[in-house]
Amino acid sequence: MQEGDARPEPGCVAANDNEPVLRAAQVDAALTRIARAIGRHIAREHIRAREAANDNESFAENARPPER
Repeated sequence: MQEGDARPEPGCVAANDNEPVLRAAQVDAALTRIARAIGRHIAREHIRAREAANDNESFAENARPPER
């Protein structure tokens, strides 16, 4: 280390001073919540795509035959 290098102050605590070891139950619960949220999001996307693909059904039911 050279004279001009920055040195950490003795009483400084890192901003990312997280708990070093997470309990397995906490990790499991967090991953389950994330997986459920992702699943709901994917399901919503599929439902929207399905509705968009079928948006002309009501038109077909009320359509008149072409006039001659």
